[in-house]
Amino acid sequence: MFDNTSRPRVTWWAVGAVLALVVGAALLAFTGALVTALFLYYVSRPVYRRLRPRLGRSLAAAGAIVALAVPLVLLLAYTAAIVVQELQTLDQEVGLGSLRQAVSPYFEVSKVVQNPSVLLENPDVVAAGSAFVDGVFTFLPLMLTFLLHLFVALAATFYLLKDGSRLAGWARGTFGSETGLFDDYVRAVDEDLSNIYFGNILNAVFAAIIAVITYYALNLVAPDGMAIPFPALLGMLVGAASLIPAVGMKIVYPPVAVLILARAVAANDPLWFPVAFFVASAVVVDFIPDIVLRPFVSGRNLHVGLVMIAYIVGPGFFGWYGLFLGPLLLVLAFHFVRMILPELLDGGPLRPTPAITEAGGAAEYIDAEAGAEDDANEGDES
Repeated sequence: MFDNTSRPRVTWWAVGAVLALVVGAALLAFTGALVTALFLYYVSRPVYRRLRPRLGRSLAAAGAIVALAVPLVLLLAYTAAIVVQELQTLDQEVGLGSLRQAVSPYFEVSKVVQNPSVLLENPDVVAAGSAFVDGVFTFLPLMLTFLLHLFVALAATFYLLKDGSRLAGWARGTFGSETGLFDDYVRAVDEDLSNIYFGNILNAVFAAIIAVITYYALNLVAPDGMAIPFPALLGMLVGAASLIPAVGMKIVYPPVAVLILARAVAANDPLWFPVAFFVASAVVVDFIPDIVLRPFVSGRNLHVGLVMIAYIVGPGFFGWYGLFLGPLLLVLAFHFVRMILPELLDGGPLRPTPAITEAGGAAEYIDAEAGAEDDANEGDES
C-alpha cells in the first residue's frame, strides 16, 4: 500500500496527529485561562511598550503584569464574589429562576471574602483575614484550581508580552508569502482585538469596578432606608450595559435613580440622595471612564451589532470566558470571510489585499523590529 519513501512520511503524519490531539486536549482544559491571557496581553501591552526601552523585555513584561494584570484580576475576582453573595440574597428574597442553577454552586465559596459594607461597619482587618484563610482551607480544592488557572493565564500573558515579537516573526516566516495576505490578515485581527479587549471590555470592567466602589461609598452617607439595593450587582449591570452600542449604561442608572427618587417622595425622605446617585453615576461612572478610554475604541472595522452579538452569544455558549472567546472568534471569522475567502473562491494566485489600516499592523511590526534589536543587544552583552 505504501512504498518505502512514503512510509516514513505517513508515520510522521500519524505522530503529528497524535501530538495534536494530546496538546489540543490539554489546551482545551485551560481554554478559559488562555483566552483570559489573551485579554490580559492586550490590556498590558501599552504599559509593556512604554517600559521595554528602559527595562528590557523580561522586566517590562513582569512590570506590566504586576502593575495592571494582577490587580485587575484580583479586583474582578473580589467583585464577582460580592456579586454572587448579593445574588444569593436576591434568590432568598424573590428567587432567581433558571439563573439559580448557574450561580448556586458558588454561593458558599463566595463567602470566603467579606462584603465591603460589613468591613466598613466593623473594620477588623485581623478578623477578616482570619475568615479569609479559614474559607480558603474549607474550599481548598476549588481554590487550588483557581490558582492553577490564574498561574497559567499570567504565565501565558508574560510570554506573549516577552516573546510576542518572536512568535510574530516565526508566524510570518512559516505562513507568510510574497503576497502579504497573511500579514494583512494578522494586522486586521490584531487591530480589532486591541480595540475590543483594551477598549470595549476594559472600559466595561473599569466601569463596573468604579460603579461598585461608588455605590458602596454612597451607601455610607445614605439616609436611613434609602441605601442603594444590591450595589455590587448594580455595578456589574452598569459595566455590562456599557457594552451596548449608543445607549450604554444609561439604560441602567437613570431608571434606578427614578426608582430611588419615587421611593424618597413616597416616604417623604430627603431628595438629595437620588440626585447624588444620578450625578455620581453620570460623572464618576459614565463620563470619566468614557473620556479616558474613548481614544482606544476609535477606528473600528467591525459592525457594532456583530460585536454586541458576540458579547451575548459568547458567554451564553461557552460560559464566563465566552466574553473573551466570543469576540475573538468573531474577529477571526469576520476577517477570514472579508479578506481570505474571496481569494480562495477566485481560484487564481493569491493577491495582495488593499491596506486595511496602519495602526494595528504597524504596532506588530514595531514589536518585531524592537524584538530583533533586543535580541541583538542581548547577544552583544553576552
